[in-house]
Amino acid sequence: MSLDISHLSKIHEGDAEQSDIRIFSDITCRVETGRFLSIVGPSGCGKTTLLRIIAGLEPASGGQVLLDGEVVRGRDQRVGLVFQEYALFPWRTAIRNIEMGPEIAGVPPDERRAAAMQYIRAFDLNGFEHAYPKALSGGMKQRVAIARTLIMNPRVVLMDEPFGSLDSQTRNDLQNFLMTLWTRRKDTVLFVTHNVDEAVYLSDQIMVLSKKPTHILKIFDVSAPRPRDRTSRESNRVRKAILDLLAGPS
Repeated sequence: MSLDISHLSKIHEGDAEQSDIRIFSDITCRVETGRFLSIVGPSGCGKTTLLRIIAGLEPASGGQVLLDGEVVRGRDQRVGLVFQEYALFPWRTAIRNIEMGPEIAGVPPDERRAAAMQYIRAFDLNGFEHAYPKALSGGMKQRVAIARTLIMNPRVVLMDEPFGSLDSQTRNDLQNFLMTLWTRRKDTVLFVTHNVDEAVYLSDQIMVLSKKPTHILKIFDVSAPRPRDRTSRESNRVRKAILDLLAGPS
């Protein structure tokens, strides 16, 4: 079982005054079930666009996405997406944000509330379940956003720079939280980040993308055991290799 990205391409069509813009072409890779893949690359290379296509939020210009051999067409409940901006509804409390998916799916109120409370406890949000997003810290908001995605039990979790707007200490704390969560659940994760250190700390594999027109430069395997030492020889080796690749001609 796997997520297969097969010869994916994306072109933004121009008009009479502007030529077509090729965002990326022939993006092909396989992510085995339960693996954690990070995607790094220059700003504007199409990382978010790639996730949006996998999530079914916008169409590809060519190629296809397959989950367990079945083509993913449009929004698919097997694929969940966590945004950088939290995307919480300000008029809903933390617990009501978390239970929004089951509510839309028609899950009875008592059942969805019980499921949401399990995430409140597991995500260390006790005492804040009835707080509105404006009263939550950035780290708490992101925990709510992650819980809102995971309560739907997706097969694949897409994360678009989820920690990018947080301070360094909160970011490190949430990286450790995410690793604990992933170790227990073993979701298939595709994680976009600009931070190479973060990618090396979290990932089984790291896909490095080029500048536009974007293609895959290399996919690195990270073999360092978990929990990882951020400054270990293996972490430093992979980090340097990725930074050298990003700095060189593509």
